[in-house]
Amino acid sequence: MPEHDLVWEKRCLGRIKKGDMQAFGELYYAFSNRLFTRVLLPLLGDRAAAEDALAETFKTALEKIGTFEQKGVSVFHWLARIGKNKALDMHRARERTGRALCNFEGMLKPLLGDSPLPGNGLQAEEEGRRLREAVARVLDKLNPRYRKVIELRFLQDRSRKECAEMLELKLGTLDVLVLRALRAFRKEWEEQT
Repeated sequence: MPEHDLVWEKRCLGRIKKGDMQAFGELYYAFSNRLFTRVLLPLLGDRAAAEDALAETFKTALEKIGTFEQKGVSVFHWLARIGKNKALDMHRARERTGRALCNFEGMLKPLLGDSPLPGNGLQAEEEGRRLREAVARVLDKLNPRYRKVIELRFLQDRSRKECAEMLELKLGTLDVLVLRALRAFRKEWEEQT
């Protein structure tokens, strides 16, 4: 990197550390596209997820800017490391959400209609009614946000994007909320059964 760019970065970082948000905007403008295209999008493979990670990267950078020491290296490397960590966090959250979702769907398979309930018609109908009542009792005990996300995502079968829009959340934040909601549901379910 040319020396004059490092000089500009040093001045910009100094202004940011003094609370100059315009300087932070300049830093964002200088590095966001490169960070998005070279680091986040290749790691996540999804434009919306990469946009979420980019926002989280710069949020974290702003919170921790006081800890950054330039040492003759571009701030881009520090931002890239933060971005990689955000992308890894998102991958981990997706994996945990996927596992929790499999458990949830397995537990409620008869209610979701993926397989018939065992027994004859009346017996199956009664078992289905009891299952729906048990699910309703568990949902009633959950935090309202958790209940809402489970109802939207699983009982109404809405897409992640729809749920995020309806709850006014970013997709990454929705994934975390779904994971927490499924964990809370499972805990309450196990206590009741």
